[in-house]
Order: sequence, then structure tokens, then C-alpha cells
Amino acid sequence: MKITLDVFQTEIEGDSGYPVDGLELQCPRCGHGVEVFGTHDGSAKRGAVMMREECPRGENNFYETDW
Repeated sequence: MKITLDVFQTEIEGDSGYPVDGLELQCPRCGHGVEVFGTHDGSAKRGAVMMREECPRGENNFYETDW
């Protein structure tokens, strides 16, 4: 199934403990979310891959973004 993720720009805690720009991606079906560093297209794609790997329902959906 193809699912378009909700994407929000946010600040997340970096490895050094300081806030950095990032994206939060959330599944509209189950509400599961992931955070990734960066705010560019590659970051959104990485988040979509993470969603597929971490799906709490064990589904093998194809995730995409409008980012």
C-alpha cells in the first residue's frame, strides 16, 4: 500500500545535545513517527525508509512524502 506521510519541520536534539533542524514524519494510519536530521529532500526520503523498517504493525508499505 502507498502511504503519504505527514512531515513537520522541527528542532531535534543533536548528538552533541544541542538542538538542530530536522524533520518529524508521521504515519496518518497509525500515528507512528520518526525524527531525522536535516530538512532537505534526502532527509525526508531517509525518514520514509525508517518508517518502513520500524512499522509497529509489521506492514511493508511504500511510504512517500510531499516534502
